[in-house]
Amino acid sequence: MMPLKRTSGLIWILLITACSERTPDRVTVPGRWYTEAEVESGARLYQAHCAVCHAADGSATPDWRTPDASGNYPPPPLNGTAHTWHHPLAVLDDTIANGGVRFGGVMPGFAEILSGDERLAIIAWFQSLWPDVIYARWQEIDQRSR
Repeated sequence: MMPLKRTSGLIWILLITACSERTPDRVTVPGRWYTEAEVESGARLYQAHCAVCHAADGSATPDWRTPDASGNYPPPPLNGTAHTWHHPLAVLDDTIANGGVRFGGVMPGFAEILSGDERLAIIAWFQSLWPDVIYARWQEIDQRSR
């Protein structure tokens, strides 16, 4: 028979183990913050909500640095060839959620249409287009912002 102290300790461990939340290990794309599943989901969401302005491949408008006739900036590329990588993850998410008007663009906000996880999946997809050197620079910027 087990001593009472040892038995109660064992019961305590079993209760903690049984009641703790278990989530499968998150396997990210090597060197990146996101998973392949997020990239795949993001690709579908991007095509449905973003491609019409930013192009299907994320290349957007060739002359994105020049305001249009109305004085608004056209959509920038998201494929790593423009300034998107200069912004931390929180700013990218906020821009998708609240739009780009405050930056001189006309992009509407998608907070009412896309959940936070969906917005992050879209970011995962377009960041998957970035060369490693651009992603590494972005990672430094993102780390400094925290």
